[in-house]
Amino acid sequence: MNEVNEIKTEMKGYTLHIVETDKYKTNTLVWRMKAPLAKENLTKRALLPQVLQSSTKNYPTTTKLRAYLDDLYGASLYVDLAKKGEYHVISFLIEIANEKFLAYPNPLLKKGFELLAEILMNPHVSGDGFEAETVEKEKRTLKQRIQSVYDDKMRYANVRLIEEMCQGEPYAFQVNGELDAVDEITPESLYAYYQSAFKEDEMDLYVVGDVKANEVKEIVTNLFYFEPRTAKLASTPDIRKKSEVHEVKEEQDVKQGKLNIGYRTNIIYGDPDYFTLQVFNGIFGGFSHSKLFINVREKASLAYYAASRLESHKGLLMVMSGIDSKNYQQAVSIIHEQMDAMRKGNFTDEELSQTKAVIRNQILETIDTSRGLLELLYHNVVAKQEIIVNDWLEKMEATTKEEIVAVAEKIELDTIYFLTGSEAGK
Repeated sequence: MNEVNEIKTEMKGYTLHIVETDKYKTNTLVWRMKAPLAKENLTKRALLPQVLQSSTKNYPTTTKLRAYLDDLYGASLYVDLAKKGEYHVISFLIEIANEKFLAYPNPLLKKGFELLAEILMNPHVSGDGFEAETVEKEKRTLKQRIQSVYDDKMRYANVRLIEEMCQGEPYAFQVNGELDAVDEITPESLYAYYQSAFKEDEMDLYVVGDVKANEVKEIVTNLFYFEPRTAKLASTPDIRKKSEVHEVKEEQDVKQGKLNIGYRTNIIYGDPDYFTLQVFNGIFGGFSHSKLFINVREKASLAYYAASRLESHKGLLMVMSGIDSKNYQQAVSIIHEQMDAMRKGNFTDEELSQTKAVIRNQILETIDTSRGLLELLYHNVVAKQEIIVNDWLEKMEATTKEEIVAVAEKIELDTIYFLTGSEAGK
């Protein structure tokens, strides 16, 4: 496999990352800004990217901004919010055609960068605040986004598990902020937050595509410049060890119960046994050949779905399953049995090699898209690590059964959350 060659340069107030590759038909520009999760800024931070991508000084309506994207051969613009460990990450992404394939007289790549700079640095401002109508429109949309979690019971159960499991830790906050805090935001308070975020956040600009690093540096030097800063590090929260497993049952009008179980892995991205943990999760619940899927869903017919996933920067393993509420105790005990089997090394060489093959394919598929590749590279920024893709594949491939058992022994059951219909679980 060709190794990814990432060229990194410290610029004025941000880090530039360039991946020169002719693998993709488009060029992808991603601006990422990261700050510790903080209750006082949470909701403003969730609103900010939506307001910035709605309009700018030179494109004062969404219609005008989107029309300009169409003029750039249908370039696309997305914003995204994520929690990575104790950090709140905002992303702006512009995907633009490679001008080499077009009979286009203007430099498309440069125009893509100019548009990104316009969105970030030249917002639609009125007086001391953002343009009021845009802020009100995006506040309504943000409320709907927050509300949608309550309407999707699978997502809701996952959010509630994290709230119960991580009480008192920043990770418990919801990525889109708090419904009660939306109305308090004014165009002025949001603009003041925008100014402080661009002064304080750790900021990274990624460029992936058929580009020349020296040309990219020349373009961005003149467009993006910020005050130097020392990135704020999230404080490591004091995780209170629970003396006994925290069990929560919540009743709502639901037909299908949602059983979500949270474990502390005590391993985060960049730790020596992180790659072993990936393989552990693959055998335990990450894939359709995993123990949870086969034993809870297929053999016992107890669950509509049963899977597990890792939060790599926070050290959490979460099991998600949908069950008939009357099957609660049986489902919990079969899930516990699968964890015990992992601790005892009760899995075959075939399960191990199948899992490694699936993870390998997953990683290769991920880097087959520019966005997937960026996601993989950004793990290193969050974790302050320098892990390259080939290392990831080699270390995962070298994982032994003994190492998986050692990882399983580190994993501690923390919280069991059950969302049930009002008749059930009694």
